Amino acid sequence: MTTPKDRARALVQSTPLRLAVALVILFAVVSLLSLGASYLIIRDSFQTTMETDLRQELAGFQAAPSAGALAQLISAQGAATDPERRILSYRSPDGRYFGNGVISKSGEGFRVLSFPEGEDLSEDPYLALTANLHGGQLTIANSREQIEELGELFLNILLLSVLPTTAIALAAGLVISRRSGRRIEAVGRTLERLTDGDLSARVGKMPGRADDLSTISVQVDRMAAAQQSSTNALRQVSADIAHDLKTPIQRVAVLLNRARELPNLPDEIGTTLDQAGQETAGIVATFQSLLQIAQIEGGSPRNRFQPVDLGALAATLVEVYEPSAEESGHALTLSNTHNGAVEVLGDKVLLGQVLANLIENALRHTPTGSGIAVALRKTATSVTLSVADDGPGIPTQERDKVLRRLYRLEQSRTTPGSGLGLSLVAVIADLHDARLELGDNHPGLIVKLAFPAVPGKGQA
Repeated sequence: MTTPKDRARALVQSTPLRLAVALVILFAVVSLLSLGASYLIIRDSFQTTMETDLRQELAGFQAAPSAGALAQLISAQGAATDPERRILSYRSPDGRYFGNGVISKSGEGFRVLSFPEGEDLSEDPYLALTANLHGGQLTIANSREQIEELGELFLNILLLSVLPTTAIALAAGLVISRRSGRRIEAVGRTLERLTDGDLSARVGKMPGRADDLSTISVQVDRMAAAQQSSTNALRQVSADIAHDLKTPIQRVAVLLNRARELPNLPDEIGTTLDQAGQETAGIVATFQSLLQIAQIEGGSPRNRFQPVDLGALAATLVEVYEPSAEESGHALTLSNTHNGAVEVLGDKVLLGQVLANLIENALRHTPTGSGIAVALRKTATSVTLSVADDGPGIPTQERDKVLRRLYRLEQSRTTPGSGLGLSLVAVIADLHDARLELGDNHPGLIVKLAFPAVPGKGQA
């Protein structure tokens, strides 16, 4: 059953929501860049204008004929000017100050004081120009308060425009993505049911206007209908083949048995009949394996899967094959370091057949005295079953080929078998969503199957 946490995770991982978030982030970034560029351009323009005005005003004061005239002019204008808005300061050659402000140097740097009150204005931002005139020093400074207010204005625009717009766009994207997500979930559930073997699953008509999702749902339904038709035809053909060939093959086997029981048979004929019987048994085994592969690929119902204790299953099969291993001179061992059940979700019969095929392959294709190690390893997310031997192994370039049906290595053609053992293992592994890997055991072959862990059954 889907929990709210699962739905929230699916919503966060949904493509529509991610696209909506990406577009909103793109809009926000472009808006911030545009707003920032506008602020920098206007701020630089204001500052350039202020610098130009200061230079022009300074040039006007430079026209004063003497230090006394300049001091009187600065005193007159300074008396009518607010020092917090504009500073006019002239230090005459004799060290006296005129105007409405004093620029003094202290141990901490320069300070701005109102004149004659002495109020400290150092915290206020100013843009200033200084020049030496008539043996004294003239300083003109204009407050940068307008530029500072411009920054606050743009910050207010950001808070009252860009951020609310971004929030509204995110909310709208969330609503739209949830609507699209429900439609995508419908397609996903249908595909999951089809994967689990329910070939009657259909998406059906999608709500809302016709769009690309509606087109995809129609195509999925058409594909499902075609797959169901093909699977039904395959099953019918398989049933017909089984019905038509099973009886004749069994009759051949019965006739061969009767022929072997005839009295006074020459030894050569008896040997030939024995070989024919073995070949007939091989035909039956190959035929049964091919049918089983076709049935599994035709859609084995996964909804009948149950938790299977792979540790107990491995222990049982190792015990079953121990007499055969001792008889052929092999050492068959089992390693399972996990205490308790090692569960995977699947079909117990098919999983048992996987392990049986791997053990039989190792017994058949390794020389006497070889070791065969069955091992189980469990982590929080997976259960790995491995069967390793120290025999001749399989060349790297042949490992993909041995998973094909009826493919046999050149050195294995003289040994019994149909070439379907690993093919059947690959099909069953795919049915159980297990990752199959053939590797080098240095020496020998190691076959690993990594199964997904049963939900809620993490590593102990």
